[in-house]
Amino acid sequence: LIAGAASGIGQAAARGLAGVGALAICADLNVAGAEQTADTIRREGGRAEALALNITDETAVTVAVQGIQEKHSRIDVLVSTPAVNVRKKLLNYSGAEFDKVIDLNLKGAFLIAQAVGRVMEANRSGSIILFSSIRSVTVEPGQGVYAATNAGLVQLAGALAAELGPSGVRGNCIAPG
Repeated sequence: LIAGAASGIGQAAARGLAGVGALAICADLNVAGAEQTADTIRREGGRAEALALNITDETAVTVAVQGIQEKHSRIDVLVSTPAVNVRKKLLNYSGAEFDKVIDLNLKGAFLIAQAVGRVMEANRSGSIILFSSIRSVTVEPGQGVYAATNAGLVQLAGALAAELGPSGVRGNCIAPG
């Protein structure tokens, strides 16, 4: 399951996983983009499905993960890439802008990792891969809230690894820079 598969790193992850034989379930709020990624994978000889998914909607995430589990019996890998940034200095941020960045970058990753983690824990196998950024360790003006969410993702992945590792589930975070 690749969240954020319509473009960028999510799209590349979906194509890479399909390229080594995985069924890539391409999930994104942008369902047309997810369909396009899935079509590209199928044209390249891989297996893929598209799924409309808003990872900030807890009910939608739960329903989607249950549907995947019912259809395919398991989820082996989760890659979560969605993120947004409002480039403003902290003193200029509105509460609504703060919520927007936190809700997608941190809460969305938490919701999908939690739902998939439950499936993987029950199956005693799996890999959860969250995507962060170099901003998790270095900040520049206008990047404060985004940086905070990325540092949070690193810690969230560490907590997943510590809590789910004994059940055979890996938790990792990749932070391109």
